[in-house]
Amino acid sequence: MKKILIIDSSNNQEIKVGLRIGKKTENLTSKTRMPKSQAVLPLIYKLLKKHNLKITEINGIEVNRGPGSFTGLRVGLSVANALGFALSIPVNKKKVGGI
Repeated sequence: MKKILIIDSSNNQEIKVGLRIGKKTENLTSKTRMPKSQAVLPLIYKLLKKHNLKITEINGIEVNRGPGSFTGLRVGLSVANALGFALSIPVNKKKVGGI
């Protein structure tokens, strides 16, 4: 079954991370004052832990590529690309309105 990680860091007030398993999607949202670069990985870890998954069990990543704040988008794209490279899985950059 496909397990897709979804990252949306386009909003400058919050960060959203989702996990799509088959046709079911679950999202976590964090409204944080800390930089998104420090918030996104713990949020991904929390979501994976909730589903008893390891990062190596993810089959793909979808990341919102805009519109949104430049710095926020850069964080989301960087994290997605780094994870995709490290795990040798595809990263699909989508222009969406968020999760």
